[in-house]
Amino acid sequence: MAGHSKWANIQHRKGRQDAARSKLFSKLAKEITVAAKMGDPDPDKNPRLRLAVKEAKTNSVPKDVIQRAIDKSQAAGGDDYEEIRYEGYGPGGVAVIVEAMTDNRNRTASTVRSTFGKHGGNLGETGSVSFMFERKGEIVYALSAGDEDTVMEAAIEAGAENVESSEEGHVITCADTDLNEVSTALEEALGESETAKLIWQPTTTTALDLDGAQKLMKLIEVLEDDDDVQRVTANFEISDEIMEQLAG
Repeated sequence: MAGHSKWANIQHRKGRQDAARSKLFSKLAKEITVAAKMGDPDPDKNPRLRLAVKEAKTNSVPKDVIQRAIDKSQAAGGDDYEEIRYEGYGPGGVAVIVEAMTDNRNRTASTVRSTFGKHGGNLGETGSVSFMFERKGEIVYALSAGDEDTVMEAAIEAGAENVESSEEGHVITCADTDLNEVSTALEEALGESETAKLIWQPTTTTALDLDGAQKLMKLIEVLEDDDDVQRVTANFEISDEIMEQLAG
C-alpha cells in the first residue's frame, strides 16, 4: 500500500512518532480491549486479540499496559466501544477511509465530518470510496528474515497472495480471512514478523502535486490525532521528488 507506507515514512522522519507515543499506546490498548471483549481473553484462542497484542509489542507497548487492556475487557461496566468506518474524499480527490472506535458515535461523526470540511475534503456515505480498496491481510518482515527467494517460498507455502521485497523489508499480503492462518505459518518458517494486520489496499491511486500532498498530509495528521480514530488509509501516490520536499 504505497500511499500509507510512504506517509508512515514521512511521519518517522519528522519525529512525530515520539510525540504521539502515548496516543498510539492508548489506541493499541483500545484495540486489545475490544478484541478481548469480543472473543476470548486468551490471545492463543483469539486471533484478533493475538494480532492486536503483536502490534502493541512491535510498537514497544509495555507488557503491563497490554495486560491491563486485556483485564479491562473482563471488568464489569467497562467502556462499550463500537467500530465505525467513515469514507470520504480528501484534497485532490483522494479516497480516504477512517476507522474509528468510539463510545460516542455522534461525537466521532461530528468531529470527523468537520475535520474533512476544514481541510479541503468531504465526508461521503459508507461505501462511497471503499470500492476502490480491497480488504487484505498484511504481514511485514525485516530484511534479516531472509532473502527474496526464501521469503517468497515461505509465503507461497503459507498460502499468501503476494510478496513485495525492497530495501525496507518484505511485505506479504493475503486474503483478509486468511491473515491468522498465514501469519502463523510464516512465523514457523521465518520467525516473528514485525507486524501482521488487516489493511485497506488501494486498487487505484491518485497522483498528487506538492500542494495537494501537503493539504492531504494535514488532513490525515488531524484525523489521526483524534482519540477515537484508530487508523486512516488513503489511495494517494506521491513522486520521490515531492516526497523529498515533504520530508525536508
